[in-house]
Amino acid sequence: MTASETVKNIKEGKITALAAAEEAFKKIKEKNPEINAFIEIFEESALARAKEIDAKRAAGKKLGRLAGVPVGIKDNMLYNGHLATCASKMLANHKAVYTATALQRIIDEDGIIVGRLNMDEFAMGSSTENSIYGPTKNPLDLTRVAGGSSGGSAAAVCAGMVPLALGSDTGGSIRQPASFCGVVGVKPTHGRVSRYGLVAFGSSVDQIGPLAANVEDAALLFDVISGPDAKDSTSNQTKFEDVSKTLDKSLSGLKIGIPTDFFDNLDAEIKKTFDGAKNILKNLGAELIDIPLPFAKYSSPCYYILMSAEASSNLSRFDGLRYGYQTKHPADLDEVYSKTRMEGFGTEVKRRIMIGHYVLSKERYEATCVKARQVRTLIRKNFEDAFKKVDIILTPTSPTVATKLGKAAEDQVTTYLADLFTCPGNMANLCGISVPCGNTAEGLPAGVQFYADCDREDIMFNAAYEYEKASKF
Repeated sequence: MTASETVKNIKEGKITALAAAEEAFKKIKEKNPEINAFIEIFEESALARAKEIDAKRAAGKKLGRLAGVPVGIKDNMLYNGHLATCASKMLANHKAVYTATALQRIIDEDGIIVGRLNMDEFAMGSSTENSIYGPTKNPLDLTRVAGGSSGGSAAAVCAGMVPLALGSDTGGSIRQPASFCGVVGVKPTHGRVSRYGLVAFGSSVDQIGPLAANVEDAALLFDVISGPDAKDSTSNQTKFEDVSKTLDKSLSGLKIGIPTDFFDNLDAEIKKTFDGAKNILKNLGAELIDIPLPFAKYSSPCYYILMSAEASSNLSRFDGLRYGYQTKHPADLDEVYSKTRMEGFGTEVKRRIMIGHYVLSKERYEATCVKARQVRTLIRKNFEDAFKKVDIILTPTSPTVATKLGKAAEDQVTTYLADLFTCPGNMANLCGISVPCGNTAEGLPAGVQFYADCDREDIMFNAAYEYEKASKF
C-alpha cells in the first residue's frame, strides 16, 4: 500500500497500525540482506508505538496525518536514544540525545520510525558505496548502485520495504538516487524543513526531504515535516498552505522553461526519456519555452569548492576529544587529532576535507572561495531572470542511469560531474523534485526534474503530480 492508502485504511479500521508495522519488518527481513538499505531496525520501539496508535484509535481519538505509516530515516538524522553514525567509523557508537525536528513531526503525526538507512559517509558521495556498512545495491539491478548519498532511503522505498523515507540533499543526494531507483525524491527550498538534528555537511545548502513511491505520498510527508522551527535559525518563519491541497490543478497555460546551455553530453537514452516527458507536458497544455542559463553549467565546480570548504569546517568538531571515535594509545595531543581523523574518516571524506583546507588557505582563498561565491550569485541571477518568464524549469535528473558498483572509485572526476543537473538547485536555492519518466533499453529507470523558484513548492508538486498521472510510470 502507498502511505496515503495506509493512513486511510488504518483510520477506517480496515487494518491496524501493528499489522502495517509487522508487514514492513517482514519485507525488510526478506529483502534487506541482499540490498543493504537498512543498517538497523527499531523493531521493539516501532511495534510498541504501533500498539499505542491502535489504542488511540480504539479510544476514539483523532489520528495524525501519517497514522501508522512506517518511515525509514537516513543515518545522519538524530533520533533520541538511537545510534546516528553517518555511516562513519568516526561516529560508530554515537547515540543521539535528542530528536531532529523533522522526525519529531513525523512522530507527532503518528508515523512510525522503523529504522535507519545506509548512506555515503557524512553524505559525501553519489553511490552509497562510501559507508562502513558496505554499499547499498539497486533493487532493480543488484550489480548497480542505488545512487547517493541517500541511496539507502531510495532503495528502501523502491523495494517496498517502507512507503516513505527521509533523505538529505546537499548537491542532489535525494533526487539522484530517486532517479536511479525509479521513485520520487524532493529537495525543498533551503529553510522550508528544519535542519535541527541533521548532522551538518554543507550548512548553506543541506536540506531534509522526502522519498516516496509517488508524488502524492511525497507531498504528504513534505507537509508534515515542513514549517517554521525556533530551534533552527535558518528556518523560514512563513506559514505556507499545505501543498497536498493544490496538487490536482490543470497545467493548461503553465510556462515550462527548457534550458539551452547544458545538454551537450547527455546520454542518448536519457535524452529520449526527457523528450518524452516534454511531449507529455505539452499534451497537458503546458507551454515549453527555451531559456538561457549560461552560468548553471558552473554549478558543480562551485559546489565542490564551497561545500568542501563548509565540510572542512563542520567536520573539525570530530577531533577525538569531545565525542566519537578516538585513536588508541596516542603519544601526545597532536597524535590524538591526526590519528583519530586519519583512522576515523573514510577516503572520500578525507578528500573533501583536504579540498576544503586547500581552498580556504590564504594563498588560494581569493581565487577559489571568493570566485565561487561570485559565480554562485550569477547562477542565482540566471534563475531569477528565468523565473520572470516561466513557472517551472525542466531538466533530466541525472545525465546517466545507475552505474555499476565500483565504477565511481575508478573515475572520481566524472562521478563529481554527474551532479550536472542537481547542483544548480542547491547553488540557486530552488526547490526540485525528481519523478520517474521512463526506462532505458536495459530496463533501468530515468528521472525528470521539475524546478520551481524558492518557496514555490506548490507549483512544483502540482506540475509533478499532473505529469505523473499522465505518464503512468
